[in-house]
Amino acid sequence: MKKVLIYSRSGCHLCEIAIDRINAIKNEHHFLIEIKLIDGNNDLEEKYGEQVPVIFIDGKVHDYWRVDSERFIKAINA
Repeated sequence: MKKVLIYSRSGCHLCEIAIDRINAIKNEHHFLIEIKLIDGNNDLEEKYGEQVPVIFIDGKVHDYWRVDSERFIKAINA
């Protein structure tokens, strides 16, 4: 089963949209999802602060800022 990790931050509108899209896809395509807030983590804020949400699939960066549903589904099913 694929693992999806989303780095997010509190109050991030793009993060909320991306998480909602990914959760909607989760119902039809089975994968594990973890959401990690970068708030207060200096290392993660420095690394991803301007790029959130950052979406990883099985440990590899898939996308930044927005989710293209078709592309995401292809990556999950690959």
